[in-house]
Amino acid sequence: MKKYNVGIIGYGWVATAHIPAINASSLGQVTAIYSSRKLDSGELSARHGGKITAYNDLDAMLADPDIHVVSVCGYPYDHAKQVIAAAKAGKHLIIEKPLCLSLKDLRAMQKAVEQAGIKTCVCFECRYSSQFQTTKAIIDQGLLGKLHYGEVDYYHGIGPWYGQFRWNTRKDAGGSSLLTAGCHALDALLLCMGNEVKELTSYDTKSKSKIFAPYEYTTTSVTILKFKDGSIGKCAAVVDCLQPYYFHTHLVGSEGSLLDNKFHSMKLQTNKHAWSSLAMKLLDSGDVSDHPYQTQFEAFFEALDKNKEMRLTSFADAARTHEVLFAADQSAATGKAVKL
Repeated sequence: MKKYNVGIIGYGWVATAHIPAINASSLGQVTAIYSSRKLDSGELSARHGGKITAYNDLDAMLADPDIHVVSVCGYPYDHAKQVIAAAKAGKHLIIEKPLCLSLKDLRAMQKAVEQAGIKTCVCFECRYSSQFQTTKAIIDQGLLGKLHYGEVDYYHGIGPWYGQFRWNTRKDAGGSSLLTAGCHALDALLLCMGNEVKELTSYDTKSKSKIFAPYEYTTTSVTILKFKDGSIGKCAAVVDCLQPYYFHTHLVGSEGSLLDNKFHSMKLQTNKHAWSSLAMKLLDSGDVSDHPYQTQFEAFFEALDKNKEMRLTSFADAARTHEVLFAADQSAATGKAVKL
């Protein structure tokens, strides 16, 4: 038996990625699943391994003292009430992105988490990817010098071929191109450039393709950010493109530049007429089964075991990204720059 029992809220697409990643960790195991659908405990146990209890009553699952952690995998519009209920029950939390769909809900969640004194992990798992672990190490070692420009962009056509399309098209569910998926790129940009954003301006638009016509919100946005240290950045969030998945990254500093898995560094005296290659696994799929959840969850359980906040993706880290995200959506909606 492992040390931390985990209850899952919601049994959809993302939950099927959380469960094996949690079970593959050294300290965590899934022992309960709550869903609004009727589920069979025996079938769940056989499918995922171990003994799993199915719940149709969330309060009943949260009341179980043997559950230590709750993983919130439900619809984004339910996250706030589910997170607050779990926090009040004293459960540590793993929360899928986006945290919520409004700044008001973010503040309510923040208050509940702080009052409960629980540990948290938010699924900005790209921070734990090979690509961004390597990229951040290069930045931290000074191989690019002082960054003055960065762009991280998210290109992923989320059409009818994705299961989430049926609900993701709704404004009250998907929210915006940034909220539904582009938040990964914005979060990665803040990881690289720092989260001290001074001001931003965002513009949005939408494809004329009939494929994406069901969306109730604009599905392409571009945000220009000015940081307090004078550096600038750009983040495009495009979920109505017809192309392969692409997580574009370009960082420019006083000693060199990085473009996806290529770089040039004056400090290493590399050839400025040709990129040098980095051995890293690029983010190249929007399928949750390919995401680096296991690495992230392992870090969370290890931090939890030491009674420490996890690195990189605690609620506090993710809340700052969402503050910037909500400001970007406000700017796009009003046509005005927003100061933070």
